[in-house]
Amino acid sequence: MEPILEVKNLCTQFETRAGRLNAVQDVSLSLFKGRVLGVVGESGSGKSVTGFSMMRLIDPPGQIVGGSIIYRGQDLLGLTEQNMRRLRGNRIAMIFQDPMMTLNPVLRIDKQLVETVKAHEKVSTEDALERAREVFRAVGISGGNHRLKSYPHEFSGGMRQRVAIAIALLHKPDVIIADEPTTALDVTIQSQILAQAQTLARESGTAMMWITHDLTIVAGLADDVAVMYAGRIAESGTVSDVLDHPLHPYTKGLIGSVPSRNRRGERLKQIPGTTPSLANMPMGCAFRTRCPRATAHCEQLPEMTEMAPGHSVRCFHPHIENLP
Repeated sequence: MEPILEVKNLCTQFETRAGRLNAVQDVSLSLFKGRVLGVVGESGSGKSVTGFSMMRLIDPPGQIVGGSIIYRGQDLLGLTEQNMRRLRGNRIAMIFQDPMMTLNPVLRIDKQLVETVKAHEKVSTEDALERAREVFRAVGISGGNHRLKSYPHEFSGGMRQRVAIAIALLHKPDVIIADEPTTALDVTIQSQILAQAQTLARESGTAMMWITHDLTIVAGLADDVAVMYAGRIAESGTVSDVLDHPLHPYTKGLIGSVPSRNRRGERLKQIPGTTPSLANMPMGCAFRTRCPRATAHCEQLPEMTEMAPGHSVRCFHPHIENLP
């Protein structure tokens, strides 16, 4: 399959008082029709910056300094801001972690949805309202007309997030980038939204990128996964390959730290140390200061290497014994 959107060697930097921070370094990703890509990693690993870079929503002092973002044959980094606005929210949509970044607290929901539709299409208000009712039903919001006349503060956190997802679906986009949209929700609401997101991707053919720090979400939702550490992709492949046969010591450590992976009464496994500061990165592999397999060779930067069809890792000493 040809990817709908392909990121190649993306680099994003921030100029700060502490120096230049390389938030995203040499990141390459592919999004395919009807498939969900999970991007997972600790806080500060560059997941969200990658998503914002793909939407070209990086503000100064940040800037995209390298790479390409190819959508249907055109590089988004070469578009004017006006042309990018035609795509943003229309063909490529984003769901934010905080739904209030999407919703205006002083406007009724119906007004916000109608304006969103009319920003990209010349349609009547009634047609726009009908579109709004359709997406409300799609994300499981009942009582469409009554709910549409509500203000954001009249919704619970879970319902506000559903509204934000509905707004992202208004134009039936080719690509949806979801930045940890269920983090603040309780487990029951989270599972409902994840099931709806998966169904929507399958039925509409939308390519979805789901950014999260939770491996259990990736295991249940995604088809493919990219594990990020310190601004780079450490391992990528299908969910079954990466989670069942982890190659990178960091991936293996993440999986081992999940409570359900430990026998009852055993101490929880953990990765020693802390994530290095982006302003003071170690030479070579960023994980080597925490890695039990590190050697002097790791003072050089490893390249992404395909160890099995579709399963790649950035490591000099991968767990090849885990390969099937």
